Amino acid sequence: MAVRAVRGATQVEADDRDQILEATTELVAEVMARNALTTDDVISVVFTATPDLTAEFPALAARKLGFHEVPLLCASEIGVPHALPRVIRLMAHIETDRPRAQVQHVYLRGATALRLDIAQ
Repeated sequence: MAVRAVRGATQVEADDRDQILEATTELVAEVMARNALTTDDVISVVFTATPDLTAEFPALAARKLGFHEVPLLCASEIGVPHALPRVIRLMAHIETDRPRAQVQHVYLRGATALRLDIAQ
């Protein structure tokens, strides 16, 4: 087993609690599915949100998915003027047998613009 980091991001239309939770749930579920992970494989997850998102903590979505024993942290992205707005990002530290090149990073919705090289 190796420790790896997996990245992901998604975008919401508005600073709305339900949209933040729905998009984060979708993002976390896709990261887990594409990397064949269970919560036991997850060491920790750091979530960030752009400064225009304040209606809810993205980590709440992970808690609702069963991440009860996984350390979760939310932080605010720096307010870069030309940054894509209303974006939720995550970096999950995981234990996996996959080589680094086979870890599937997940970029959804409007956040695909952040990583056109790997977006699905």
